[in-house]
Amino acid sequence: MEGSKAVINIVESRKENGSSSDGRPPIPNPLAAAAAYQHRLSSGSTPSPCSKSLLRHPSLVKTRSSNISTEPIRNPDDSEIDFIPILRSGAWSDIGIRPSMEDVYVCADNLMLDYGVKKSNEGPNAFYGVFDGHGGKHAADFACYHLPRFIVKDEDFPMKIERVIASAFLQTDTAFAEACSLNADLASGTTALAVVVVGSSLVVANAGDCRAVLCRRGKAIEMSRDHKTVCLKERRRIEASGGYIYDGYLNGQLNVARALGDWHMEGLKHMDGGPLSAEPELMSTKLTSEDEFLILGCDGVWDVFMSQNAVDFARRRLQEHNDPVQCSEDLVNEALKRKSGDNLAVVVVCFQQQPPPNLVAPRGRVHRSISAEGLKELQGFLDSLEN
Repeated sequence: MEGSKAVINIVESRKENGSSSDGRPPIPNPLAAAAAYQHRLSSGSTPSPCSKSLLRHPSLVKTRSSNISTEPIRNPDDSEIDFIPILRSGAWSDIGIRPSMEDVYVCADNLMLDYGVKKSNEGPNAFYGVFDGHGGKHAADFACYHLPRFIVKDEDFPMKIERVIASAFLQTDTAFAEACSLNADLASGTTALAVVVVGSSLVVANAGDCRAVLCRRGKAIEMSRDHKTVCLKERRRIEASGGYIYDGYLNGQLNVARALGDWHMEGLKHMDGGPLSAEPELMSTKLTSEDEFLILGCDGVWDVFMSQNAVDFARRRLQEHNDPVQCSEDLVNEALKRKSGDNLAVVVVCFQQQPPPNLVAPRGRVHRSISAEGLKELQGFLDSLEN
């Protein structure tokens, strides 16, 4: 992990790839509007709204723990607490059949080092993210750049990691609203899937329909829930917030139930929340020696892969070459072969130095039976011996 470099993918191209072992690419400059937003905050002035449809809510800077939806994933052996993951990551993306590329990702195997934070944390600390933009790429680029920075700059990081991540999502959403108030051309939205590893703790935060899947000794464990409008839980939340589902779309406008951005869309967000939520759902687990790798993918991947299917495919590829970059490319290329109709972005994070081991299925007890005719023949043979 020492000497790792953050890989941030926010460029327009047909194919892009990234590896934690490659040299550091140029860290993109913040958007001009975002820089102006930061300047206004530091100077104490209040940004003015650009239109009646741009309504802002206060950032959740200090989130109460009781407000965070965190679901722990149980380990098969909770007594194993000494496992220290060796982090290796890679990523790949492809525009697919779409006319423009709106997916971005970030891989930082050493979060503190890559983002210039001097805090006493000698163990593994990493950030990985996939952002699937819609209505343009500005929101995805903005979240990719700013979300990890809001996390590391929080004074409670890494001690109160769940609260910090939830706060960072809402801070990013509010900051983008302010950026849009300075430049209406930025108006767009993005789903956001973020993974933070601190020591042996794995925390996944999701707002949208990207998905994270953990491979635990060959078994797929979903570490996020797709926020689709068809989800009953999301429908109830939306209706309780004054929204509705029409023809599979939130308020007839958006086919996801949670996202960052989209402040320009009437009726989706307001000061008290609104039906389109930027608040992430969190799942966490303690990594053990049985945990092999994690797949992060945009919805274009999961349109053609079941979670277990993706884990089986990636596991075979890692056994062949043990390269998370190549594995990410393999997943993207396979999704293209399966006729995915969306942009594609995949991040693969390995937790061990060695490739996944071959799994030997335990031999079951063989039960044999003899037919009635066979018993009759055996009895006849035994009777002949007695004679």
